[in-house]
Amino acid sequence: MSNLTLIIPAKNEKESLPTVLDEIKKLNLTCGIKVCLSSDDVETINSIKSYPIEIFHQNKKGYGSALIEGIESCKTDLFCIFNADGSFNPNELVKMIETLNNENLDFLFCSRYLKNAGSEDDTLITLIGNKFFSLIGKIFFKLPISDILYTFTLGKTNSFKKLDIIEKDFQFCVELPIKAFKNNFKIKDIPSYERPRIAGVKKVNAFKDGWSILKCMIKLFFK
Repeated sequence: MSNLTLIIPAKNEKESLPTVLDEIKKLNLTCGIKVCLSSDDVETINSIKSYPIEIFHQNKKGYGSALIEGIESCKTDLFCIFNADGSFNPNELVKMIETLNNENLDFLFCSRYLKNAGSEDDTLITLIGNKFFSLIGKIFFKLPISDILYTFTLGKTNSFKKLDIIEKDFQFCVELPIKAFKNNFKIKDIPSYERPRIAGVKKVNAFKDGWSILKCMIKLFFK
């Protein structure tokens, strides 16, 4: 797995991120780790200074900006978006890489809503929202994935760089799969189990960000 870089957006994750990095270390994965955050997030930076990772200071604010800049600077063949809050299980990485390689996929998306999947982090509101946006993706974009807002995603770095992803915030979540599929890249989803976050609070505002995501999908439909 030396051709893989984990891209970890980590805004204000001083409580969770060290535990996440310790868990990844225990797996003895041969991969790079790039933590993406603002240079003024001093507490998070100080919490991980002792780890053998790359701390990447994003230039523009926003979740999407952290991922775009991190992946664009990636030197490995593969990248994987990995949460800093402990909700993603690193044990799933091996199966993800095997599936992507064996089926020659460009992007592999994890899903909380397939058989043998699940979530300990969903609330009723987020569950309804996730199902709603995923349904829009299926109806209007013919997306062959069942969980459009879940960003546990493995992909080929060169394929990502061809997509011209521009959304700086959580609209990134829908822009990536929609543009990947519209550009005829091969995508698929597999079951994943989302764990509860270790500490801190969610960065997503269900209503404000949900409205922004809907506007982004409308824009992409007519583009």
